[in-house]
Amino acid sequence: MEDELRTLFDESTRRWFSEAVGAPTAAQRAGWPAIARGKNVLISAPTGTGKTLAAFLMLIDRLNALARRGALEERVYAVYISPLKALGNDIRENLTRPIEGLGAPLRVAVRNGDTSAGERQKMLRHPPHILITTPESLYLLLTSTGGRRMICTAETVIVDELHAVLNSKRGTHLLLSLARLDELTARPAQRIGLSATIRPLETAADFFGGPDTEIV
Repeated sequence: MEDELRTLFDESTRRWFSEAVGAPTAAQRAGWPAIARGKNVLISAPTGTGKTLAAFLMLIDRLNALARRGALEERVYAVYISPLKALGNDIRENLTRPIEGLGAPLRVAVRNGDTSAGERQKMLRHPPHILITTPESLYLLLTSTGGRRMICTAETVIVDELHAVLNSKRGTHLLLSLARLDELTARPAQRIGLSATIRPLETAADFFGGPDTEIV
C-alpha cells in the first residue's frame, strides 16, 4: 500500500492488501483519507475501480483493531444498503475475502425480504457487526422496537448504487429513513455513498449527506 496511506491502516491490513489486491486504485487513494476525516463522503468512480473496498476496508481495519484489544462489542457498527437485493448477497461474499484474509472475527448478516423469521430473531439476539439490507428492509427495522434497538448503535452507513435510488420516491423514502436512524444513534452515522454514474455530483452529494459532503 502506498506510503501516503500507511498511517490510515494497521500493518496487517496493509500487508494483506498489498499481497491480495496490489496497488490502490484512484478511488481508494482518494476515498480512504476522506473517510478517515469523518465527514460524509460520495465516491463516484466507474465500475471495477474498487469503490466497495474503498468504503469497507477502513471499517474492517478499525473493527479488527477493536477485536485485538478485546473491545469489539456484539452490536451493529455499520449498515450497508443496496437497492438491489442480489447485490447485497454479493457484497456479503466479497466481504469474506478481507475479513478472512485478516482473520478478523467479524459477523456479517443480510436482512431483506427473503430473510426468514428465525434468522431475523437470531439477528436481534446476536447482532452482526455489519448489517447488509435494502431501503425497504431498513424502513421495517425502523418501525419495530427490536429493529430500532439493533441498529441504533450504527456508526457508519454505506449506500451503494446511489444513482439507482436518489432521484426517485424510493430515494426520498431512503433519506427519510436515514434521518430517522440519525435520531436513534448517539450521533449521526457517517454516510458513504457509492455510484458509478450519478450526476451532477454536487447536487447528489448535498442531497445525500449535506453541503459538507466530500466528493471523491
